[in-house]
Amino acid sequence: MTATTGKIVLITGANRGIGRALLEEALRRGARQVYAGTRESFTHSDERVTPLLLDVTDAAQTEQAAQTVPSLDTLVNNAGMALYDDLNDRAVLERHLAVNLFGVHGVTQAFLPLLARSRGAIVNNLSVASFAPLPIVPAYSISKAAAFSLTQSQRALLADLGVRVHAVFTGPTDTEMSRGLDAPKASPESVARAIFDGVENQEEDIFPDSMSQTMAAGWQRSPAKALEREYAAVAAAERGKSYA
Repeated sequence: MTATTGKIVLITGANRGIGRALLEEALRRGARQVYAGTRESFTHSDERVTPLLLDVTDAAQTEQAAQTVPSLDTLVNNAGMALYDDLNDRAVLERHLAVNLFGVHGVTQAFLPLLARSRGAIVNNLSVASFAPLPIVPAYSISKAAAFSLTQSQRALLADLGVRVHAVFTGPTDTEMSRGLDAPKASPESVARAIFDGVENQEEDIFPDSMSQTMAAGWQRSPAKALEREYAAVAAAERGKSYA
């Protein structure tokens, strides 16, 4: 038995890479139902998997998907994109932001009523590039840094609803997205296991591979993390005044 046993999970970008590994891991842990959000048609042999047409950049499709799902315990915002660029083409930056930032925001907002009802969890799959940009993928790095700030804001704002928000800082992982990167890579399966372990242990910040784990202790002791906690406390105090 795990904390995922009997729960309903939705994973965006669930047809390949880390998303597919997350889907399989959720099933292995006994999820009652897994909604597999993908931009294209998708099938799976396990009857617990429900394919869900979900392009995170399409607001109408996102809203339609939210109307299809009656209840939800865990939302995993995994869909993402990464292209090599040099910031000379604004359109490339806008494409990254559309998926990696506004896609996360739009999907979360659409499914938030269900997560508030279940007092569930949001898992945003970010990157170690959220902390410092990787110059060969600057647009990707910028979008992930913005998504990290979004995650921290969600964490503070949704606390009163009982919704937990997890940030996942993945290092290089052996997927199609990072095929051109010459670096040691973790397997998607090991990353997926570590992500679900972190969610079940209610870790705010999850470092799911050997590369990212070298940063974990330093991040928890960092002035930036201390400031996040301080700001969250200020926000909570202000909300408390409005309730008084």
